[in-house]
Amino acid sequence: MIPELHYRVAGAARGHFPGHHRSRLGGNGFEFRGHANLHDAPDARRIDVHASLRDPFGRWIVRLHNQRVSIPVAVVADLSASIGVARKQGVLADFVQSLALSAWRTGDSFGFVGCDSTVRRELLLPQTRARGAGTALAASLRALTLAGRSAEGLKQAHGHLPQRRALVFLVSDFHLPLADVAAVLAQLANHDVLPVVLWPHDEFDLGAPRGLADMAEPESGQRRWLWWRPALRERWQAAAQERRAALIQLFRAQRLSPLFIEGVFDADAVTRHFMA
Repeated sequence: MIPELHYRVAGAARGHFPGHHRSRLGGNGFEFRGHANLHDAPDARRIDVHASLRDPFGRWIVRLHNQRVSIPVAVVADLSASIGVARKQGVLADFVQSLALSAWRTGDSFGFVGCDSTVRRELLLPQTRARGAGTALAASLRALTLAGRSAEGLKQAHGHLPQRRALVFLVSDFHLPLADVAAVLAQLANHDVLPVVLWPHDEFDLGAPRGLADMAEPESGQRRWLWWRPALRERWQAAAQERRAALIQLFRAQRLSPLFIEGVFDADAVTRHFMA
């Protein structure tokens, strides 16, 4: 069974299609907003008899309601070679499958933009409300061989997103220069963005306390043997903590709260992030 997650956007959503999210759009919704004079809001079905009897000017008063609307939900994913190590590719596929199903159940459209050095057009999924779109996409992601030398295509992803404000999940391990991360965030500024950081534990811990380790840089293909000793382990872990702190500082400067996935995909953990 595919696990579901729950998400929400900050503030009122914009749109014209009925859905799950709060909006400022007046209509036949069920969320009470206030009262108005029948002359200003001519809908006799909404007359509030009690409010009309209390009106000192003897006017007919109607109830105003906000209509809940749907929103576009999209994933912008890093598909460079570094995502293909330490089980990150499987976590990405699980995340996409769960989010697509959750969007369908919520009444929202779902889209996907995958990038390595360019936008992978064969994996582009325009906004859709098809129920099985996420399952097919997740299968393609699991079978994909990731060999991209960079994630430069993330800078082009905004051109494939809907013009209307969307909830965008930016999924990556963010092992790219901080200046590039900032550039991608700037181009996504018209949307509600949640950075999803894929950092499995074993990416920063080789396990053995000492010994020779064969280190490989996935995107450049360079390999190097290192003597894995306690001092080098401490430097490695300190560098990981510094990188984490730098990313969090960059995201907070954009008023974004990142979600770190450091093990297997957990739909409940994503829900808790939104409800915190």
